[in-house]
Amino acid sequence: MKTKKMILSMMLTLISMVIAPAMYSQTSIQKFAPKPLLGFNSYDSYRSDLTADKAYALMDVMAEKYLLFGYEYFVMDAGWYTTMNPKIHKGMGLESFGMCVVHPKRFPNGVKVLANYAHKKGLKFGVWLMRGIQKEAVRQNLPIPGTKYFSRDIADTTNICVWSDMNFGVDMTKPGAQEYYNAIIDTLASWGIDFIKVDDVVPNPQEIIAIANAIENGKHKMIFSLSPGDVHHWAHLQYYKRANMLRITRDIWDNPLSLEKGFFAWEKFQGIAGPGFWPDMDMIPFGRLDVVNKDARQSNFDENQMKTFITQRAMAASPLIIGGDLLTMDDVSKSLLTNREMLACNQNGVMGVNVYRAGNVDVWLTPHRNDPLTGWIGIFNRTTSDRKVTLTKLDLGFIAFEESYNLMAARPSVLLKDVWSGKTITINDNHTFTLPAEGVAFFQFQMK
Repeated sequence: MKTKKMILSMMLTLISMVIAPAMYSQTSIQKFAPKPLLGFNSYDSYRSDLTADKAYALMDVMAEKYLLFGYEYFVMDAGWYTTMNPKIHKGMGLESFGMCVVHPKRFPNGVKVLANYAHKKGLKFGVWLMRGIQKEAVRQNLPIPGTKYFSRDIADTTNICVWSDMNFGVDMTKPGAQEYYNAIIDTLASWGIDFIKVDDVVPNPQEIIAIANAIENGKHKMIFSLSPGDVHHWAHLQYYKRANMLRITRDIWDNPLSLEKGFFAWEKFQGIAGPGFWPDMDMIPFGRLDVVNKDARQSNFDENQMKTFITQRAMAASPLIIGGDLLTMDDVSKSLLTNREMLACNQNGVMGVNVYRAGNVDVWLTPHRNDPLTGWIGIFNRTTSDRKVTLTKLDLGFIAFEESYNLMAARPSVLLKDVWSGKTITINDNHTFTLPAEGVAFFQFQMK
């Protein structure tokens, strides 16, 4: 259990972070993401098998049922392009300089028409990329546009992703390397792409810089998201902050281990969030998953686990990227994803802190950015059994606020409003909370 002195120190630090101006100047990329992003990514439900007709149908549902809640980014993950021979499949994509070819069967009319459709619906459109240069392009030694250099001049054939043999890395010390990434980004921008999720790039900071430079120098309004989530180096944080999103977890799925991954990452990356740069706790596996495979299933999370999962992301200011199938989303999942108070907590853009931990019960607190005497509090049961816990105002972190704002003489009470039910309670000293197994009590608070 944290002591009063420890809690006070943590809360003073958090309050100063909330009310102080940003300590670093924003890049032009960061100005595009003042709040955590909301959207959909196709991987959890369609893996690498999304097709154009499904993409249109998904965008229709997203625009009709989710856009009014702020979910605006529709992102196609892996599978929209192939590594087919660039000379055979002309006119399909980026093949002239070797990055990839739009899949001719799944997307026979290319990607630009999909981006245009998204924009007409009021959505923004994104795609997944693998960093580097296609091996086939290097074999054929394709030219780098606008330069006298070729693919073999910039390829780092010793730098290969450990889980994909699609590409070689790009040696950013070589002439033509930046121009290669410029060509990639310029082409995507010409298609109307608003968002790129780049995989295998976190371990390669020089390529992060190259992609960020290509976006900024081309004056493209494009969100830049970094993956994967298990190879971070704190010394590279300055490079990560050239992007808008940084995956901070390993792959997240619908299992209890993923809940623990969320707590671990939230605590490890405490304090890095800020306007334009958001810690990404991966996609939300609610609803139907793997819908095109033999493993198709409804999410294995029960409702209490789902509430814990979404509360983590709301209070940690993580982007909310829906992974489950929008076409068949169940009512419970949709109600959690579109809860107005949960979304207000997330869009507040403040990464909450852990103020209490004892007996596998955690209390996390997120103050409101503009009024730290209000905010949100989550009381998490990290066990597989129901629990009743009695917590004081000190345990809940409120005494630190009282001392910070010299409110002790007034002995203020605290009004708690349940995010999910809307019911309210008032705390003057302590309160007993009933917590379901792997569940959470999630409240909006106001100090009177």
